[in-house]
Amino acid sequence: MGLGWETSRELIRLSLAEARAEGGEIACGAGTDHLDPAEEVLLPEIERAYEEQCAFVEGEGGRVILMASRALAARAESPEDYAEVYGAILSQVSSPVIIHWLGEMFDPALSGYWGHGDLDAATEVCLSIIRDHAAKVDGIKVSLLEASREVEIRRRLPAGVRMYTGDDFAYPELIRGDEEGFSHALLGIFDAIAPAASAALQALDAGDTERYEEILAPTVTLSRHIFKSPTRFYKTGVVFLAYLNGHQDHFRMVGGQEGARSVTHLSELFVLADNAGLLQDPDLATERMQLVLAVAGVV
Repeated sequence: MGLGWETSRELIRLSLAEARAEGGEIACGAGTDHLDPAEEVLLPEIERAYEEQCAFVEGEGGRVILMASRALAARAESPEDYAEVYGAILSQVSSPVIIHWLGEMFDPALSGYWGHGDLDAATEVCLSIIRDHAAKVDGIKVSLLEASREVEIRRRLPAGVRMYTGDDFAYPELIRGDEEGFSHALLGIFDAIAPAASAALQALDAGDTERYEEILAPTVTLSRHIFKSPTRFYKTGVVFLAYLNGHQDHFRMVGGQEGARSVTHLSELFVLADNAGLLQDPDLATERMQLVLAVAGVV
């Protein structure tokens, strides 16, 4: 957790308490990122790290999203190592979890996850683990930006295990689905396009697929821009749009990530967000865009 485990625990605790007060529920990521990345760790230490975060999330009343582990990717020597760690964790959780398969385009440190660089082989390992522990798996979120693979995995999941799309390029068709099923929405771009996503999903629920497509079509162009290569810098665009819409009073990010995208990239994002009807207060957004351009020496 980028803010540090102690800080993250407090934020999770506060968020879950607020959700309970409103009669809601929150799912929280649980992983191993409080391990020191500079130190070599053994599989039992990775298991204990997962156990600590899972126990905390469940102890606070949250649902677990089992995050991919950089430590495991660095330490595992075979697919069997993944099966051992995931098996140990899934056998202990109180409620079914969502497994997150995050592709290396989002995090290069996760290259070769599941013990294979080949995605076909990696898919087989992932599905095998899910089949072996299906009762403890609510679903899997696949963030590989490869729609055909997501559909393949979706069709091969055990009964009752959901597919949660993490495909920020092809989400309209994946969520709409086909005659054999559909993907649930749990993807980053929904943070940036929340008003449009809400309206589109309501239209889909009402059976108005034409309206659903109409609303989401311009958001796909925006999403592909925000998540363009290097994809791992997508958060810069999400935060920038939040800034334009007045959800925060500054455009600053941990580690200086506000500088990960060029002014040209941010300017195009501004135009695409406007085309998608996602600038809630155009005057405020224009004023803030002008401030960013002024700092860059453009105006």
